[in-house]
Amino acid sequence: MQHWKTFYVYILTNELKSVLYVGMTNNLEQRIIEHYRQKRQRTSFTGKYNVYFLLWFETHQYVNNAIVRENEVKAWRREKKMQLIAEMNPELQFLNEEIFGKWPPDDLPERR
Repeated sequence: MQHWKTFYVYILTNELKSVLYVGMTNNLEQRIIEHYRQKRQRTSFTGKYNVYFLLWFETHQYVNNAIVRENEVKAWRREKKMQLIAEMNPELQFLNEEIFGKWPPDDLPERR
């Protein structure tokens, strides 16, 4: 039996929902933790603006499709990104607890 990887395209925001960040990963939980670890660090966009709250994501079976979709969504204006988010998440809820059960999680494992 073949094991398929899942690739995620996702949109994060900050606490005030004033910034949107589009990314792609094959490990959504670990990537959100990495963004969270960068908070208040000026060396990265997500750290500078404290962007680690998940608003939207979608899955892809193939990495090339995920990369194309990430670039497509990144190129959109904020209004179009907000429409995309609202289709999945009309209340604009932070989805971190849905993914982790508790946010922030007690255990913040390093990438393996």
